[in-house]
Amino acid sequence: MTSRSAAAAARATVHGYPRQGPNRELKKAIEGYWKGRVDADALRATAADLRRGNWQQLAAAGVHEVPTGDFSYYDHVLDTSVMVGAIPARHRAAVAVDGLDGYFAMARGTQDVAPLEMTKWFDTNYHYLVPELGPDTVFAADSSEQVAQLTEARGLGLAARPVLVGPVTYLLLAKPAPGVAAGFDPLTLLDRLLPVYAEVLADLRAAGARWVQLDEPALVQDRSPAALNAAARAYRDLGTLTDRPQLLVASYFDRLGEALPVLAKAPVEGLALDFTGPAAGNLQDLAAVGGLPGKRLVAGVVNGRNVWINHYEQSLATLGTLLGLAEQVDVSSSCSLLHVPLDTGAERDIDPQIVRWLAFARQKTTEIVTLARGLARGTGAIAAELAANRADLASRAGSTLTHDPAVRARAAAVTDADGRRSQPYAERSAAQRAHLRLPLLPTTTIGSFPQTAGLRTARADLRAGRLDTEGYEERISAEIREVLAFQEKAGIDVLVHGEPERNDMVQYFAEQLTGYLATQHGWVQSYGTRYVRPPILAGDISRPEPMTVRWTRYAQSLTERPVKGMLTGPVTMLAWSFVRDDQPLGDTARQVALALRDEVNALEAAGTSVIQVDEPALRETLPLRAAGHAAYLAWATEAFRLTTGGVRPDTQIHTHMCYAEFGDILRAIEDLDADVISLEAARSHMQVASELATAGYPREVGPGVYDIHSPRVPDVTAATALLRKGLAAIPAERLWVNPDCGLKTRGWPEVREAVENLVTAAREIRGGLPGGAS
Repeated sequence: MTSRSAAAAARATVHGYPRQGPNRELKKAIEGYWKGRVDADALRATAADLRRGNWQQLAAAGVHEVPTGDFSYYDHVLDTSVMVGAIPARHRAAVAVDGLDGYFAMARGTQDVAPLEMTKWFDTNYHYLVPELGPDTVFAADSSEQVAQLTEARGLGLAARPVLVGPVTYLLLAKPAPGVAAGFDPLTLLDRLLPVYAEVLADLRAAGARWVQLDEPALVQDRSPAALNAAARAYRDLGTLTDRPQLLVASYFDRLGEALPVLAKAPVEGLALDFTGPAAGNLQDLAAVGGLPGKRLVAGVVNGRNVWINHYEQSLATLGTLLGLAEQVDVSSSCSLLHVPLDTGAERDIDPQIVRWLAFARQKTTEIVTLARGLARGTGAIAAELAANRADLASRAGSTLTHDPAVRARAAAVTDADGRRSQPYAERSAAQRAHLRLPLLPTTTIGSFPQTAGLRTARADLRAGRLDTEGYEERISAEIREVLAFQEKAGIDVLVHGEPERNDMVQYFAEQLTGYLATQHGWVQSYGTRYVRPPILAGDISRPEPMTVRWTRYAQSLTERPVKGMLTGPVTMLAWSFVRDDQPLGDTARQVALALRDEVNALEAAGTSVIQVDEPALRETLPLRAAGHAAYLAWATEAFRLTTGGVRPDTQIHTHMCYAEFGDILRAIEDLDADVISLEAARSHMQVASELATAGYPREVGPGVYDIHSPRVPDVTAATALLRKGLAAIPAERLWVNPDCGLKTRGWPEVREAVENLVTAAREIRGGLPGGAS
């Protein structure tokens, strides 16, 4: 242990904070700007107000050093591309004319220009815009936004620390730009990029920054010697600059492993490490390398990714050990608080006792400050907080919500046979073709149709009592009739009911399952202006009654064509929820799978011949280190098969995945034993179709031809071109035609045009195939 004076220096800080505002003011301002109702000055004023409010709240809570640069209009990786001048050639003209409009064009695309590819930020449900780089990329520093935010915070009299994506992570997240020869490695641009970072650091120092944080989360993954050497070179060069602030290199989401000694030896003044969950091993690893003598350690002991209260005594024990391993130990969240909702104080519908088990961003800030005070002054200074924390932890551990003997008994009785279809795929496929009688290149959509303002108003009116149940259900029935009529007219082969009754693909089910808690204001950014309210998986899971059968049966009564039943799969139900941290994830997945199995069987009994169980989160939940992959994929694929294993051979099981790198899980995709899988492919130019073909994937595939996260409407020519690329990899008898993802976020005019073009493209190509005349 170091001296009391060293412990007294402990300070509180965070890596970042939710951007949206208490009432999603940023979302409303940006979407208003896109629609022409808000001008650029008003948008910037709203953003400045939100930043100021965040910083002042943090400072008032006792945070000693607030982050700047973490605020973004769309995505912090896109902001980094702007900061280093990595603007794709197709967007340079728009950026030159208007920086803000050009920025949004890179994020969303336009009718004429494609956006940047979007994918998941490590193993979270946040999406970032993938940098596009090539051997001819020319970087140029633009630190104006970072300097402006720092200046704003300093103008409020606050100690502020700019937070930037580090250069190594930026390059490791990048992809070769379209047209760049295969095999190009963006990491080869490091020596070209480092002088740009040096210029930005000098600008921030001139603006008054004492510290700058460089985030390098990519280093917590398995990295090659070349990547580790690049990290060593990057921080040797940046660390030996004379005109720079002090540097804090941050990692999170997992242990640094072999990258830890590289950063520990680098000539930088501090490291920020995660000590929660799988990253807890950083404690032993740090001791093994001899600690950080003479350096600052920002200790992430409060979990920034989940909503459960901190265990104060455990965190203080960790912090006490760390005091002997660094010159200065400060207390922080494990990562940016971007990944949790803003404030439990806004929740009115959750039992007050259960609310005491929860900590959103504001509560986590209080936890960090409390721990810093306890570390600096001793546990006597926080005796009341420690006593309350013990009581709340005990309340949760002893609750009947968290332990249901019947659920646990059913899960314990599961056998391997429960997770296997009664016939192999080849036999099932023949039975399904005979039963469904679909054409070559069958067309479908992923599930949801536009969630109009009228639908959202109807749900709000029902909750507020302004609309009775009968009136609400008639509104839903009318929407289903409209969606079915459009699909039949457009010529879709396998229809969906459009999901008008669903607020969110996870929350809708969570609200009907025991063991889940739903929030009213727990918004978390998924991408851009898309915010979700992840439910909280608090206890043992069961299904009291059917969840989707009524509306699926109603939709099927309106048409002779097959209507898909639509469910969210067990892994995604976990990944897009805040999961319980008091039992293994695999145990929770099995409980959710059994509840969903009951729903799958009920849909089949009601006459549903095609059932889609979406698992878009299968890849994103993959552990960041390869050592954890096999165990995760074993329980994840088992959970899917347990959900779907009880149906007849002629019932066709679909699954859907989107916006992830699928190459790492192709074997797991086959192990799901689904009959048809639909995947995102438009932004990645059908890359996944080639990957599946190379891996010898034997089942039916629907690689998406319509990027629904962009306002661009593909014309028939564009859709046909993508389909032909798909056909080059997947035989026609196994190729489906569909959008990348659900259509709920798009408007009806663009959906109508895009879906009609998709069907036309499928028919044109089908007509030229042997036996494909429609």
